Amino acid sequence: MRQTIRRVELVELAITEYEATRETPPPLVLAPGLFGAARNWRALAKRMCARRRVVAVDMRNHGASPWSDRHDYPAMAGDLAALIQRLGAPAAVLGHSMGGKAAMALAETRPELVERLIVADIAPVAYDHDLFAEIEAMRAVPLAGMTRRAEVEAALAPRIEAPAVRSFLAQSAILDEAPRWSLNLDALEAHMDALTGYPELGGRYEGPVLMLYGAVSDYVTPAHHDAILERFPAARFQALEGAGHWLHADRPREFLDAVNGFLDEGVD
Repeated sequence: MRQTIRRVELVELAITEYEATRETPPPLVLAPGLFGAARNWRALAKRMCARRRVVAVDMRNHGASPWSDRHDYPAMAGDLAALIQRLGAPAAVLGHSMGGKAAMALAETRPELVERLIVADIAPVAYDHDLFAEIEAMRAVPLAGMTRRAEVEAALAPRIEAPAVRSFLAQSAILDEAPRWSLNLDALEAHMDALTGYPELGGRYEGPVLMLYGAVSDYVTPAHHDAILERFPAARFQALEGAGHWLHADRPREFLDAVNGFLDEGVD
């Protein structure tokens, strides 16, 4: 039986915390992308927490966080704002893809909560792609009776060609006595237009911003720079050579160096 928690105004997000190894500046909040979860960032978070306390988030309708019928960027920005206020505010925020758009929406609407912003391979624009095929592929997996993620990956293979994508999606399969997806596929499908788009929030964030993107990805291009700089006038742009949309997985060392270098600029 699928359990749905209908809570529109605020979702109490599930988080994984990594305590810093020394006295640190404001914490770093990690907001994963669509179909992602805090656990996907475990290895990087462990290497970041020498500089700051790191808090990796399961976004609403993902991972261990509650489900909601609402899934748009103002709602996700509100979730992040509530979390950062509980942490003591402000925080550095790093968001990838969907998490990057949620982080930008947070910075636009609650700039006082964001010490600095890192956006990984996404721009505040509407894209013309969708991820309905991935949702349908997950729905088609007969999870009942499965006990290993390798079985899930094999079941995804007829619909998902790339092995890396199959592996990534399979991580959201919960294979216990009642196998199920940790993703609210119905809500994600219903809000796909909102997820591929970006709302007109009318805000502006004047703080430091790193737009970090994959050199072989088409999610951030020179055509997007005006839209970015209009909202984030202090943004700087940095490409990771050889990296695609999942730049933190494609080039983890280079990604970590870029992020830590930017974070260190905020340390006296």
